[in-house]
Amino acid sequence: MTRVWKWNRPVTVREVLEDLQQERSIAYTTVMTVLDNLHQKGWVRREAEGRAYRYEAVSTRAAYAAALMNEAWSQSDNPAAALVAFFGMMSEEQRQSLTDAVRIVQGPEALAPPAPDAETPAETGAESTESSGETRGTPGQSPDHPGR
Repeated sequence: MTRVWKWNRPVTVREVLEDLQQERSIAYTTVMTVLDNLHQKGWVRREAEGRAYRYEAVSTRAAYAAALMNEAWSQSDNPAAALVAFFGMMSEEQRQSLTDAVRIVQGPEALAPPAPDAETPAETGAESTESSGETRGTPGQSPDHPGR
C-alpha cells in the first residue's frame, strides 16, 4: 500500500515492481499477487488497461491511519484513559498537529484563548448567584461579612 499511496495515481504492477527493485530483488508475480490480494480485500480498485490492470488506493493513507486509531480507541473499556495515555506518548510536534487538527474540525474559535481585554467573574471579584441574579461581593469584601 505504501507504494500505491506514494504514486498517488493509478499504477501498474510493472511500475510498483520497478520502484521496489530499487531497494531489493523481488519477482513480478509477487507484486502482482500482493496487489491482487489488496484488491480482494477492498484496499485498492483496479481498472483493466490492455492486458494489465492499473491499481488505485480506495482511501488515503491518512484515512487509513484514522480508521486504525478509531478502531483501537473504540475497543478500549476506558476511552478517556486510552486518549490520555496516547497523548502522553506523543511528541511535542504530534501534539501541535493534534491542536491544529482540532482547530480545523471545530473552527479556530474552539481553542482560541480569551481576548486579553475580556474580564471573567474571577478577575472582577464578582460572583453571580443563580437564584437571585444578583452579584455578590466586591474586591476587598467578604461576601458573608460586607465590612471586611
